Amino acid sequence: MNPIFNQGTSPAHRLILVLCCSAALIFFDHKMASFETARGYLQSLVSPLQYMANAPKQMMNWAAENIVIRQQLMKENQIFRENELFYHEQAMQLSMVRQENERLRSLLSSPVRGEINKMFAEIISVYSDPYSHQVVINRGTNDGVYEGQAVLDEKGIVGQILHVGASSSRVILITDISHAIPVRIQRNGLRLIASGSGQIDRLIHNFVPHSADVKVGDLLVTSGLGGKYPEGYPVARVVLVRADESREFATIYSKPVAQIDRLRYMLLLSKEPSKEQSVKGANLPKSKQASAGKS
Repeated sequence: MNPIFNQGTSPAHRLILVLCCSAALIFFDHKMASFETARGYLQSLVSPLQYMANAPKQMMNWAAENIVIRQQLMKENQIFRENELFYHEQAMQLSMVRQENERLRSLLSSPVRGEINKMFAEIISVYSDPYSHQVVINRGTNDGVYEGQAVLDEKGIVGQILHVGASSSRVILITDISHAIPVRIQRNGLRLIASGSGQIDRLIHNFVPHSADVKVGDLLVTSGLGGKYPEGYPVARVVLVRADESREFATIYSKPVAQIDRLRYMLLLSKEPSKEQSVKGANLPKSKQASAGKS
């Protein structure tokens, strides 16, 4: 009678057979490199799986790196914009000194220009009224801003502070129809008044006699009169001079040197001592304070 289940080869014999085959394969592969081609095909088949397994990690690394780089670039760009405004303002001051030297204005016979403090600001909104050229900046009384403070960009005078809040302020631009600024011609020192026309690219100069020495291309700078704007900062350049004898005064237009229609960042000028200087002065000994006051 035959058994229902045939036992076949025992497990021990199977294990010995597998070990022998493995040893033979290792020998042939090591000595004769018989499986290099097969290994290459297997590697090619496994490669897509390896790429798929590494894809999430690579995507996370790429995203993290790009986010960090973008934030760093935005921060550096902000710093560069602020430095650009400060450097342009310093260049304007150097230009003023050069002009004074050319006109032989001795420091002994003219008042020494006080140190001007600067403050960086950014526009947060623009008034939509077409007849009112005003903007709102992100600086207020908490930052030391005050009414009448001069405002400029990297080209020249922009306007002045009109109203001040705790954390924001309103700036009236020099092109506003209600604004006027005393200026002088850089070429000959002739004083004029530059009034806003309500147009973003035009200033009007009223009550100028026909005999006045004004030419197209003349650069107008702040005269320092009135105490609102420091002296010597660029304001506008003359674009039209029309002498009509039928009129009592000449018709003169100028164009602001500041980029009024492209404003975003501004520089606020102040002759008031900074908070750091006040604190340092308060911390000085009484003897040093007295000597500093005498000097």
